Amino acid sequence: MAFKYALCSEVFSTPLSETITQIAMAGFDGIEIAPFNAADSVEEVSADQRSELRRQAEDAGLEIVGLHWLLVSPPGLHLTTDDSSVRARTTSYLQALARFCSDLGGKVMIFGSPKQRNLGDGQDPRSGFDRAAEALKEVGQTCEDLGVQLLLEALSPAETNFLQTIEQVLELRDAIDSSGIGYMLDCKAMSSMPEGIEGTILRHGKGAGHFHANEPDGKGPGMGELDFTPILSSLAESGYDGWVSTEPFDYKPDPATVATAALQTLRKAAGAE
Repeated sequence: MAFKYALCSEVFSTPLSETITQIAMAGFDGIEIAPFNAADSVEEVSADQRSELRRQAEDAGLEIVGLHWLLVSPPGLHLTTDDSSVRARTTSYLQALARFCSDLGGKVMIFGSPKQRNLGDGQDPRSGFDRAAEALKEVGQTCEDLGVQLLLEALSPAETNFLQTIEQVLELRDAIDSSGIGYMLDCKAMSSMPEGIEGTILRHGKGAGHFHANEPDGKGPGMGELDFTPILSSLAESGYDGWVSTEPFDYKPDPATVATAALQTLRKAAGAE
């Protein structure tokens, strides 16, 4: 099994230029950037700064895969709210993120951001769905124009009350009907789904635009009990041909150890070492 491996930038609490160096030194092929690691708003990142980040990654031998944790900052963004002005700002910022991603050479944007998509108390789920679809149609067109994809991420009920299954994600994707909108798979989220991790991969892996490797409790690969050999085997069997990107939420005992353990675990699981 031949995969390319990336690591998410927020694992290292260092300036992005230093993080690029550390991820390259750990042996990864790519970096997946959390926009808040670049600035509170990517609109504050100049064209020259974007070019420099891209050059730094290229010099380090890293590909910039794309972005994730899209709406953590700036504050006040939300996808399903009934406040049309907030939705308009959210749409506009997602379009700005698409331009940022393209400028860095990235191709995917992972839409998780559970707090910024949750349905409010008493909010009608169908109305929230329709508002999300309307907001993301404009984003989809921008992504199409730039050659970037916004990938919807199903998350567990413990994290969000909106888009908890791949089927719900596919329904929203189909309602938007744009090649700029797709979906991705995440081990932590799939561990709560009816078919489990491998079953969900075999059913939906081929069409996925990206893949996150992590433990059900949020640790990185190799820091828990999950066996990634059948997971990567299922991924290959499904016909998936994208990145395998590590997204841990627990950085203990230290970021370097988490990074090294993840890469070694995934390579071994894929039969690469």
